[in-house]
Amino acid sequence: MERDELSGWLRLLLTPGVGSSGGRKLLARFGLPQQIFAQSAAQLETCVSAKQAESLLQTPDDLASLVTTTWEWLAHNPQQRHVLTLGDPCYPAALLDTEDPPLLLYAMGEAHHLQQGWARSAASRIAVVGSRNPTAQGVANARQFSQILAQAGLTVVSGLALGIDGASHEGALDGAAEDQLATIAVVGTGLDRVYPKAHFQLAHRIAQHGLLISEYHLGTPPLSANFPKRNRIISGLSHATLVVEAALKSGSLITARMAVEQGKDVFAIPGSIHAPQARGCHALIKQGAKLVESAQDILEEFELPIDPGIAMDSGAARAETTEPEGISGIERSLLGALAFEPAGLDALQARTGLDTPTLQALLMGLELQGHIARLPGSLFQRLARG
Repeated sequence: MERDELSGWLRLLLTPGVGSSGGRKLLARFGLPQQIFAQSAAQLETCVSAKQAESLLQTPDDLASLVTTTWEWLAHNPQQRHVLTLGDPCYPAALLDTEDPPLLLYAMGEAHHLQQGWARSAASRIAVVGSRNPTAQGVANARQFSQILAQAGLTVVSGLALGIDGASHEGALDGAAEDQLATIAVVGTGLDRVYPKAHFQLAHRIAQHGLLISEYHLGTPPLSANFPKRNRIISGLSHATLVVEAALKSGSLITARMAVEQGKDVFAIPGSIHAPQARGCHALIKQGAKLVESAQDILEEFELPIDPGIAMDSGAARAETTEPEGISGIERSLLGALAFEPAGLDALQARTGLDTPTLQALLMGLELQGHIARLPGSLFQRLARG
């Protein structure tokens, strides 16, 4: 892309009052942005309102600065930094079928991953989303499911948020083959900054083995309104959406709703009836989402051939059906009393008859061995292990 062409696209996006819908009308009528800005007010008014036409004839004050910033950003690493417009052959075709495709996308990742990402159909991609404040089991489920899905050749799409999103990206990176597009992170900021900062190293891994994409200009901070809006891209890029854990007012339910509106499948992992993080998933299941207990359930829906090794591992996120090895009899009894529901010290004492010091010591030992997790509110939960 030449600098003048980039300037035209950015000017169109910066023009107040036009928006994506108006921009698409103008592009359909007049062609490239440079041709739009060559029109008279009367010609523009055949496509948009008089007020919009007036705005289009005025150069935005911050255009020159943004063009320079973006051009220098691209030039710094042209093999890994990209701008994709609606007319670009590398623009993801799956988004063109959505109600509001972005006029322009910023992308960060190796060029061959960019080409691989959109050359394949949306059937090769699955969104995995969930709570920013998950349980320990939810994090394990997200990582295990995503790892297995990536091993089967799928690309995991998520939002780089804390909690389930981050675990999903990590699992996909761990499971993907060396040359595979492991994961796509759709972010709610400009690509020149990482949010949350705790995911700086994760974002770097994704840039090397996946893609980071954003519709927001460089320098855009983490504004709260941007994150629900970007969810339409997460669902739009994907063949289906898996919700791992979600509260009733979770942003993940927005992604699931958008997936349904786009005619996509929604999967949900059930959880404890006492866990707030499971209520969103249960609501989705009541509304028709497909209940899944293993990654194999999803692979069967995708009609993918299942490698015997993957099929064996795909129950990794299920509750254990056999007792763990290497623990004492009293630890085994405590795990049985804890089951898979969160429980506090008082409840465990009532179930086991153990005194407080003994119970606390046993819980600490099981936590260190990875059999249980400590939850907020002095609760404990047994973990399913693969």
